[in-house]
Amino acid sequence: MLTPYECRCGRSHLPTAGRWRCDCGGLLDLPLTPVRWPAPAEVPSLWRYLDGGDVPWREVSLGEGGTPLVEEDGALYLKVEYASPTGSFKDRGAVVLVALARALGATRLVADSSGNAGTAVAAYAARAGVPAEIFVPAGTSEKKLRQIRGHGAEVVVVEGSREDTAAAAIARVEETGAFYASHVYNPYFHEGTKTYSLEIFEQLGGVVPETLVLPAGNGTLVLGAHRGFAGLRAAGVIDRVPRIVAVQAERCAPLAAAWAAGAKEPEAVRPGGTIAEGIAIADPARGSRILEAVADTGGAFVTVGEEEIAEAHAALAARGLWVEPTGAVSYAAVRRLRAEGSPLVAEGPVVAPLCGSGLKASL
Repeated sequence: MLTPYECRCGRSHLPTAGRWRCDCGGLLDLPLTPVRWPAPAEVPSLWRYLDGGDVPWREVSLGEGGTPLVEEDGALYLKVEYASPTGSFKDRGAVVLVALARALGATRLVADSSGNAGTAVAAYAARAGVPAEIFVPAGTSEKKLRQIRGHGAEVVVVEGSREDTAAAAIARVEETGAFYASHVYNPYFHEGTKTYSLEIFEQLGGVVPETLVLPAGNGTLVLGAHRGFAGLRAAGVIDRVPRIVAVQAERCAPLAAAWAAGAKEPEAVRPGGTIAEGIAIADPARGSRILEAVADTGGAFVTVGEEEIAEAHAALAARGLWVEPTGAVSYAAVRRLRAEGSPLVAEGPVVAPLCGSGLKASL
């Protein structure tokens, strides 16, 4: 049986094709459950870490997961998430959402995205044979739009902010009754992204990293990574979760501002233009959850500037790693923190993701 959604108002809801928020209007969550460990070796892809018995994942899977963990200098490891089937870590969550949609009998999907989640949902929807409509903000990389259209999804370009794009997608969902394949609102997405942590734990031979340095826009990787290690902790496999350092672009940093102010909720900001388009989220819907997750680990928020991102992008390319600009923000933060002698990265292992391929967007 699929795990019911929970809302902080106290209500719970069985998953249905039309359910994406609580009747009170609140966000839906999934209860934390212990991770079964060790994961069965005979199951292919990231589904070896998940209980996929109630969803037709084999009909949807593209072999996602198992991305390389590249050792840089003995203390720093880079997780090459752009080796995923559609070129970003969003495949981890998208395959779970689309498999869920199939299990619930959905006949059409709607998603909104700054690019990578849209390409992932479009690809897995094509694999599942379910029509998809992807809403994107104006200014989204043309390469990402071509990829979405290439998978057969309909693209709707919205003039306005990332938040305007989400509002337009929600309006379409309410108008049509489509399954809202939202990486922000549907917590099953985090069931996919939690496998990022489980893979790292396994690839490091059962060692818990000291620090995970992660990009933070809508927080899907922060929340998933925290959930994975918290699940191992709940199972008694580990006794601590790694510190999470969440990274935002200086020009759009509502979470970092809230953290600095000691606030429990971020306030919406007016975003400036940033080359890190994938994390340019002015008003993250799960902001309080992201802040709570980082606090649980004894972590912190940091911001990086445009020049730092560009320099990190070039440095990665010089090491044979070709990422989109957003994919360089975690590495930019590591470089800065190391230069400052920050205790946040003083001890290893430190792990940072290379989230999206440079074939999707470039400087």
